[in-house]
Formats: sequence, structure tokens, C-alpha cells
Amino acid sequence: MGELDGRTALVTGGSRGIGRAVALRLAADGALVAVHYGGNEAAAAETVARISGAGGRAFAVRARFGESGALDRLFEGLATGLAEHGADGLDILVNNAGIHSVSPIGRLTEEEFDQLLAVNVSTPLFVVQRALPLLRDGGRIVNMGSAATRIASPVQIGYTVTKAALAALAPSLAHELGPRGITVNTVAAGVVRTDMIAAYLDVPEAVAGLEAMTALGRVGEPEDIADAVGFLAGPRGRWVTGQTIDVSGGTYLGPPTAG
Repeated sequence: MGELDGRTALVTGGSRGIGRAVALRLAADGALVAVHYGGNEAAAAETVARISGAGGRAFAVRARFGESGALDRLFEGLATGLAEHGADGLDILVNNAGIHSVSPIGRLTEEEFDQLLAVNVSTPLFVVQRALPLLRDGGRIVNMGSAATRIASPVQIGYTVTKAALAALAPSLAHELGPRGITVNTVAAGVVRTDMIAAYLDVPEAVAGLEAMTALGRVGEPEDIADAVGFLAGPRGRWVTGQTIDVSGGTYLGPPTAG
């Protein structure tokens, strides 16, 4: 028996990277998982297949965030998938989908920043709004933030601002939804080994630099983040709400230690 048996979960951006690891973790714990994806159908199918192959249950839902009607398509696909699996409500929402930016202030355009705001802030906010009628009492909402919000990184200024805005949602939502027993938290991930930064991690000097600035001495893996999400989504996370949990291995805690 898994601790999430009988529960349902929606993971946005669940086809690859951190989202895939989260979907696999929640499914392994017993949840029926809706794997949202934007355009990579093959990756979503692979995630669903991996879950099914391990004895879990999942289905894919396509909606390209930032496009008109994306939320309608998301929730129509979610309702269809839940019904096909004999479910009719939602217990766990993980807002993982997001886009990155490496533009310093001098190169950040209004169009790029508008897109960052649309996908990283507006979309998760309105996903929550649309999900609330489905979300059962005692449910869990986990938003994927970033440790970049506490680190001065000029080339991530647009991304950092949007992740800081996303983290600001949790306390207000937690306060409003607390009477229903719904918890709302943010997981602030550090540098994680995913496709997004694969080229960067191919440079040994870059990897060595990242390891040197991290207290635990290595680059994060998607499963490191998924385990934190799994805790918050499960029964053991019942008394944690309105918080940002830093899951970065202790990145930039202080000056490098000697030796």
C-alpha cells in the first residue's frame, strides 16, 4: 500500500526533468498522475509508459502554456483522463511547468519578460484557480520555485523576478485554503541535472564551480527535488504550509570552505 493510494495528482510540465521525476515519485507512492506537457508528446508518452511499467497509473494531457485557451485544454483533458480512470477529483497539484531566461537587464526585452510572467506566474496562479473546484479538502498544492530568488545572478533577472512572484503566492493561498485542510508550499530548487542545462554541465570547469559553491558538494538530481515534493504531497507534510523549502543542497550558504 502506498501512502498516496486512491489520490489523484496533476503535474504540470511532467514529461521531462524535474516534472518527470515528480510524476514518477507520486505514482510510485500510489497516486493516479496526470502528466501535463506542452509539445513533446514522445517525452510525455515515455513518462506515462515508465509509470505504467512500474505498476502505476498515469495519463498525459497536452496544453501549451502561454497560448490562448491553454487552461481550457488542460482541464478538459484532465477531466477526460480522470473519468477514464474512474476518478472525479484532484488531491495534489504540482505547478512545475516554467520557462528559463539568461538575459541580463540590458538584453531583457518586454516581449521576453511578458512571456516569463505569463508562463511562470499567471499560468500557475490560474491553474490553481481552475483546480480549486476539483481539489478535495486535505489536498496539496506545491509550486516549483527556485533558489535563484536568494542569489544575485544578473543573467537570470527576469526568471528570478517571476520565481519570486510565484513563491509569494504560497502564504496567501495557504491562509485562504487552510480551513479546508489544503496545504500550499513552494519548493525552491537549486541547479539540477536536466536537459535545460545539459550543455552547461558538459563543461567540467562549470560543474566543478557548481560543486564548490554547494555545501553538499554536487549538482542536484531531479529525484532530489521529487523527494521533497513527495514529502509535501504526502501525509507527513500535513503540518507544513505557506512555506518556501530550499532544496538546493546548500547552494551559496557562504564562502567556500578550505580544503
